Amino acid sequence: MSTTSVVTLNKGRDAHLARLIEGLARAAAAGEGPAECVVVEMGPAPEPLPETPFPLRRVDFPSAGLPLAAARNAGRAAAAGDVLVFLDVDCIPSAGLVPALSAAAAAHDALVCGPIRYLPAGAVRDGWQEADLLRTGLLHPARDFPASGVRETTNPGLFWSLAFAVRAATYDRLGGFDEGYDGYGAEDTDLAFRAAEIGVPVLLAGAPPAFHQHHLSCDPPLQHFVDIVRNARRFRARHGLWPMDGWLDAFARLGLIDANREPDITLLRGPSPDEIAAARVPPDRPF
Repeated sequence: MSTTSVVTLNKGRDAHLARLIEGLARAAAAGEGPAECVVVEMGPAPEPLPETPFPLRRVDFPSAGLPLAAARNAGRAAAAGDVLVFLDVDCIPSAGLVPALSAAAAAHDALVCGPIRYLPAGAVRDGWQEADLLRTGLLHPARDFPASGVRETTNPGLFWSLAFAVRAATYDRLGGFDEGYDGYGAEDTDLAFRAAEIGVPVLLAGAPPAFHQHHLSCDPPLQHFVDIVRNARRFRARHGLWPMDGWLDAFARLGLIDANREPDITLLRGPSPDEIAAARVPPDRPF
């Protein structure tokens, strides 16, 4: 019988973290909780963590930016489970998500992604009910999850790190996330490409969803412009193609980089504060 560790990262998203933990606690009350949850704190530690029906541990990982790859590896190092379920801090797990992902990862040596329902602003209130979030949340159109079971995709670029499971031994065999990706962008795609190279596929699981809590974001993510360009170059050097090409194309349309990315990205300028403000996603748009 495998044991499951949930790993999440936090930096200033304390309200989101509280909802994630609440979702896990509700699942535990129904007999479907994890063996433990590890919270990697990349910023100042918030209030003490709440009492939960499972061990809840904090790993202090103070960071100036968002070293997502290194922070996830720190979470894995602290986790004791045979199966790791990684959840982004803004994701509320439905009651059946963690056991479904864990069971799929135990049965398949793979990176197992779970479905996400994106919520508009204001959708999560005290006393929230899963049924209400199911009605409100929208599935992302770029990924077609099966109704049940798992479906293998031959495109590792469809992997996402918002909600996924993997055997701890497989994670270690992959060497975890590449910490050379410093900051936001491409570290998860790199993991999936490296997994594919050794025969570890990406599976889309017909599992109960995670609910993505709305937060301020930009499309394209101009607030992460420097990280994205730097990490895109690292990915290209390793895998021979440009990741995040939609974002890079958008940067080119804004005149931030040259449209021709061969042989390398040519930086023209950085985004202005007005451009970043104009790119903010409206609160009624879920993604």
